[in-house]
Amino acid sequence: MRSGPRLLSSLHYAYEGIKYALSSQPNMKIHFFASFVVVISAIFFRINPTQLLFLLLAVTLVIVTELINTAIEKTVDLAMPEWHPFAKIAKDTAAAAVLVAAVFAIAVGITVFYRPVERWFHAIQRPNRELSVESVWIYLLLVLLVVIVAETRFGRSVFLRPSLLSGVTASLATLVAISSSQMLPAFLAAFMASLFLVILYLRKTRTLPGILFGAAVGVAITLLLFELSRFTLTL
Repeated sequence: MRSGPRLLSSLHYAYEGIKYALSSQPNMKIHFFASFVVVISAIFFRINPTQLLFLLLAVTLVIVTELINTAIEKTVDLAMPEWHPFAKIAKDTAAAAVLVAAVFAIAVGITVFYRPVERWFHAIQRPNRELSVESVWIYLLLVLLVVIVAETRFGRSVFLRPSLLSGVTASLATLVAISSSQMLPAFLAAFMASLFLVILYLRKTRTLPGILFGAAVGVAITLLLFELSRFTLTL
């Protein structure tokens, strides 16, 4: 008779643990956002059930290890408030477990998505993809101006204030993808841009929505200008 209330209590405690980790751990926010992107991408590219199972396994492994890492950190802080070499080893080892899981998840994601993205990349290829040095500088200048205007517009909102660096980085990655006729350079550019955005977020100078907002502005302005230039060339 008591199994029901105990189960509900266990679920409540588990929910509180996830809520605490998500609200207090920046890495957990990144993991949850990446998981959302992975699921949406799997639906968009129609990943088969076996590949989807590997993706879900990788996502679950990362989130579970991050939860364990948070629990170990708080337990060590409670048992040893002052600095101790053994406490450092415990925290570093737990963080290493998260890193191993994250590397595994990245490897799974690249393996699963590379071919579908490559087919999609070649399907949307269009002529007149050449970019001049002058046009690249014009694109970047307009991205800078739009992001600066957006910063003044959302300057009072720290939550939505776009990041100038993320906008320029996303614009550069988009320009590489546009000018390349192969998937690999575009993929490497996007991967490097993603790493830079993660580093920018970990510096805690901008919020995650602000970084993503800046990146979205950079990509949108670059694609819009490129399409406008193609349209004027065909006239």
